Amino acid sequence: PLHKIDAEVLIILRMGVYQCLFMDKVPPSAACNESVKLAKKVSNQGAANFVNGVLRALLRNPEKAELPKGNKAIELSVREQHPLWLVKAFIKEFGSEAAIQLCEFDNTSAPLVLRTNTLKTTRDALLKELQASGCKVKKTSKAAQGIICEEHGSLNKLVPLQEGYAQVQDESSMLVAPVVDPQPGEIIIDTCSAPGGKTTHLAELMKNEGEILAGDIHEHKLQLIEDNAKRLGVSIIKTQTWDATTIGELYPEYADRVLVDAPCSGIGVLRRKPDSRWNKTPELLAELPKLQLEILTSASKAVKPGGVLVYSTCTIMPQENQEVVEKFLAEHQEFELEDINKYLPYRPKGKQKMLQLLPYKDNTDGFFIARMRKKQRK
Repeated sequence: PLHKIDAEVLIILRMGVYQCLFMDKVPPSAACNESVKLAKKVSNQGAANFVNGVLRALLRNPEKAELPKGNKAIELSVREQHPLWLVKAFIKEFGSEAAIQLCEFDNTSAPLVLRTNTLKTTRDALLKELQASGCKVKKTSKAAQGIICEEHGSLNKLVPLQEGYAQVQDESSMLVAPVVDPQPGEIIIDTCSAPGGKTTHLAELMKNEGEILAGDIHEHKLQLIEDNAKRLGVSIIKTQTWDATTIGELYPEYADRVLVDAPCSGIGVLRRKPDSRWNKTPELLAELPKLQLEILTSASKAVKPGGVLVYSTCTIMPQENQEVVEKFLAEHQEFELEDINKYLPYRPKGKQKMLQLLPYKDNTDGFFIARMRKKQRK
């Protein structure tokens, strides 16, 4: 079993196997011999013999190293490189076929997507400028300001981005601000706002008129918001360090609209962060909904009567999304769920009032958005 192999020896085995299977400039015999020497150096003769035996067996029977072709949870986990518990969760929530497609999608390369800064330019003008910079680009199909860069150079040399004509942001994330639907002159609270992609988008839709309070529990992250705002030419954002679970106490009935882009498992963005899948646990998925509901509940107290509360995450798991919203609404009769379709810049196929984007279906990051309104007092 892997857990019984010393870490150093396991690393040597992995390097040796990789060289034998994937590197055509290293003769397999050399890869095997060097691995044995390394094992003897960091461990002992027994470990060296073990490494030699495993790698020689691989070279004799390479077919034994082939990835499993079946679609049982354990086979899918190994073939598509996802934790077994997560594969089982996918199968339970979405079915076997969807689980396969989710895992395969997570292993694709995510494109660079830019949001047009409408304070400085238009999408058509930005498209031309990006093309002139040598990029291969096309418009996003769901987000009104989005541009997909299929080919591009180094980001620090991409002039339109550096000069604030665009912001890096996935298409799914660009749908949040239109759902909030902020108006010029209003007061907006963005409870969990770093690094500021959605915050600056809100400001752009407000034509940089009004007030946005943007906070985060980590003080050092506020600088990211301020840097993005400065580059984009946004001046109405005020940053503040806070614990989002106390926002209702800090600003009771203060804002016209409040956005809760809640801390989540991030299971909708695994293709952008391939290593993060190994850092997640079933325990995390069980604990997060409690925190998410706590933040949403506190944030609701900061909404003026008649105001709007929007909840969003970058996950696809129902317990972090629909179930959190449904539980909140059951406990807060003063809020009612609004039909999100009225505010989206495109027409989803389903008739659900809440939006759940699934990566393999929508070809975006996995994302969830719900919009609620606080009833006027009688």
